[in-house]
Amino acid sequence: MAGRRGRHHPAITPDVLLRAYSIGLFPMAESADDPEIFWVEPELRGILPLDAFHVSRSLQKALKRSSLVIRFDTAFEAVMASCAAEAPDRPSTWINTTIRTLYTELNRMGHAHSVEAFEGDELVGGLYGVSLGSAFFGESMFSRRTNASKICLVHLVDRLKASGFRLLDTQFTTEHLKTFGAIDVPKADYLKLLAGAMEGETLRF
Repeated sequence: MAGRRGRHHPAITPDVLLRAYSIGLFPMAESADDPEIFWVEPELRGILPLDAFHVSRSLQKALKRSSLVIRFDTAFEAVMASCAAEAPDRPSTWINTTIRTLYTELNRMGHAHSVEAFEGDELVGGLYGVSLGSAFFGESMFSRRTNASKICLVHLVDRLKASGFRLLDTQFTTEHLKTFGAIDVPKADYLKLLAGAMEGETLRF
C-alpha cells in the first residue's frame, strides 16, 4: 500500500537520493521505458528484523548442497541489469535508465551494493540495495537458478549482522520475504527505526 507520490525534479542527484532514503522515501518508475521517477512513502513499510531472520530447513539444506559462489560488489551493474530485465514471472519492471544511472553512481560512492551468485563465470542470481547509516535498503533481486536469490539474501543478512547494521528495509513485504520473517510496520514506527539507524556514520558494508 503506497503512500504519497511525487514526480522527481529533473536535477535529482545521488546526494538527493540519499537524503530521500534518510527520511523514508524511495524512488520507482512507472515502467522501464518511462524516463521519470516518483517518490514512494508507504503507509506500511516492509522490514526484515535482523534478530528474527529465519532460514527454513529446506533452504539450510540447499545452502549446504549449493555450489554457487557468492561475491559482493563485483558485478553491480550486471545485477541491476538482470533485475531490470523482463522474466516469465516479471513481464515488466520499475527499474528505468534514470534509476540505473543513479544507483550505479551510488555504487561508485560506496552507498549501493550487490550480492552476486555465480555458477562458474555465469551470474545466476543476485540482489542490490543502498546502505546509509546503519540501514540497508533492499531494492530488487533476481534468480536464474533455484534458490539463488534466497542464498544471496542469507549472505546479505550475515554480512549486515557482522557489520553492526540495525535496519534491513524491504520496502514492501511479499510471501517470499515473509518466509524469512519480514513484517509490515506502520510509517510512524518505521520512521523511528529509521531515525535510530541514521545516527552516526554509514557503516562499512
